[in-house]
Amino acid sequence: MSKTLFKRIIDREIPAKIVYEDDRCLAFEDVNPQAPVHILVIPKKEIPSLADLTEDDAALAGHLLLVIQKLAVERNLAKGYRVVANCGPDAGQSVPHLHFHLLGGRSLAWPPG
Repeated sequence: MSKTLFKRIIDREIPAKIVYEDDRCLAFEDVNPQAPVHILVIPKKEIPSLADLTEDDAALAGHLLLVIQKLAVERNLAKGYRVVANCGPDAGQSVPHLHFHLLGGRSLAWPPG
């Protein structure tokens, strides 16, 4: 099985503008931003999607959300932000590696699309 785009970023085979990293996750700016702030937060553990999380991943999932919260504070998103996890092709998931989009810096419409 070949590496996903995100695994290649984790392994530093593809450059990315990394804004946060620790032993469990990586966060980087989206190359096709949909808002002034558009950061992807990914676990270093290879999990295909939100649907593939297990009870053993509970601490990791919570950690990812806390990292998102920290990044939102650092980016001055006190007026609001959106966190999106696309799950499966019908939802628009294009990379089979769990990831969260942190979007903010402008008013975000609802429904999203």
